[in-house]
Amino acid sequence: MAGDPLNSNRPLRVIIIGAGASGLLMGYKLQRNFDDLSFQIYEKNPDVGGTCTYAPSTEIYDYFKGFQFRSNLGEKTKVSHEVIGAKWDDRAGKWNVEIQDLVNGVVLNDSCDVLVNAGGILNAWKWPAIPGLHDFKGKLVHSAAWDQNLDLTGKHVGLIGNGSSGIQILPAILPQVSKVTTFIRGPSWIVSGVAGFEPRKFEEEEKEEFARDSSTLLKFRRAIEQNMNRIFPLFLADSPTQQRSRESFTASMQGVLEDPGLVDQLIPKWAAGCRRITPGVGYLESLKDEKTTVIYGGIAKISPEGCVTEEGKEYPVDVLVCATGFDTTFKPRFPLVGSHGCQLAEDWKDEPRSYLGVAAPGYPNYYMFLGPNSPIGNGPVLIGIEAQADYICQHITRIQQQSIKSIEVTKEAVDDFIEFKDQYMKQTVWHQDCRSWYKGNTADGKILALWPGSTIHYVETMKTVRYDDFKIRYFGNRFDYLGNGMTKIEMTPDADLAQYVRNEDDAPIIGSKFTYVKASPEQQTSGDVITADSRENGSTES
Repeated sequence: MAGDPLNSNRPLRVIIIGAGASGLLMGYKLQRNFDDLSFQIYEKNPDVGGTCTYAPSTEIYDYFKGFQFRSNLGEKTKVSHEVIGAKWDDRAGKWNVEIQDLVNGVVLNDSCDVLVNAGGILNAWKWPAIPGLHDFKGKLVHSAAWDQNLDLTGKHVGLIGNGSSGIQILPAILPQVSKVTTFIRGPSWIVSGVAGFEPRKFEEEEKEEFARDSSTLLKFRRAIEQNMNRIFPLFLADSPTQQRSRESFTASMQGVLEDPGLVDQLIPKWAAGCRRITPGVGYLESLKDEKTTVIYGGIAKISPEGCVTEEGKEYPVDVLVCATGFDTTFKPRFPLVGSHGCQLAEDWKDEPRSYLGVAAPGYPNYYMFLGPNSPIGNGPVLIGIEAQADYICQHITRIQQQSIKSIEVTKEAVDDFIEFKDQYMKQTVWHQDCRSWYKGNTADGKILALWPGSTIHYVETMKTVRYDDFKIRYFGNRFDYLGNGMTKIEMTPDADLAQYVRNEDDAPIIGSKFTYVKASPEQQTSGDVITADSRENGSTES
């Protein structure tokens, strides 16, 4: 690059695995921020998709398809193409990637300078590990692979699970079925009536107003985000917010359930937020419905006719719905071979150890979305994903403009981060004795999934790359990027070469001076118990 001006680009290629929220966002960011860069999105499913809360699957699909269309990502996305292997080529400074065309059954080869895994943590759904599951003679359904043609009219349905999926399914199917037998293994905090979080269908007039007046939609979106960003003190053990919320949740669940038996079985003894809080509109009421039979405890096996409990009693059903979640081990679902010749799945066999949820030592130019210890349950999720996308873009910029062969996080940096994270988590409710996928489906294990702080804390952390935590290697002299002694701006004929001369200093603050945008009176007022006062959320006024 000796003959090129400063900030010149070398051509780069990026491969993105997954066309859900993270993958499509990454594609959009690449188009918006880079020249001289090509990319390809590979999605194993027949169309774009992902996992969201509240909205029905059809609305989620329509949103993703609309975003894909508006962002011109259609031609950049190959669906029914599953990445089945990736290996780092240290000589070339590239990833060699194998992709299986699931329609034609052939294996394709591709390569890239940067590999981004946007497969998602809630992507690989799993059947429950119950003996005899596939001996069941009726219709067997998983909540994450719902058969849109399934007719439950007049059927006796067995529902396994009372997590986020199970609590949405029960009230949704109850009007159609003749009976539901729901199998619940343990208690869970069920929250309903939380202001600003109620799932509902918008009236056509509301949609038209949103389309007509973007400020109305923006106000609505900001109110939701404001409320979600207030909840973090709930997760601090023994905080006033935790105490108030637990009392409120308990009273709310007791008021709906009424039945002392259900109250004792379903209301947890552990702190609210120790495992995922689930907004269950209509769920508790459905448990009391005359069509519903609640079976509390474990299932020993599945017979051809239905479920057999640990007490040996069989419950025959016509349809068995497994709302039993996903593989949340964080391991790649394909062989990923790094610079040290090992696979990431093997490196993480005992514990997934990432750097800020985006990188892993031994895997140069490899980035992931929602990796271990990302802000998955700390508050809003999508802004955390966007922070990760922008962080990855900062790396790509340096790789492209400074003749960098590889950027790889050091093991020392990861070890220090994990040590800090483990110590911090001791003050949170997640550390308490409840079984959760946050802790690898254990009750007393290390917290693997969550960020040690709020979502806003994570977003601020990700704004600046600590390059001293990375090992950087170059194709030649590290200063070759200085080029011919001029900049791209100087070599553009009609560029303004005096743009730095202004009437006032409107440059962004680059030091530690504290600035913030004050919330409106409406945003500062909330009737919901999941809010924090200024002392708990660290806000200040000047």
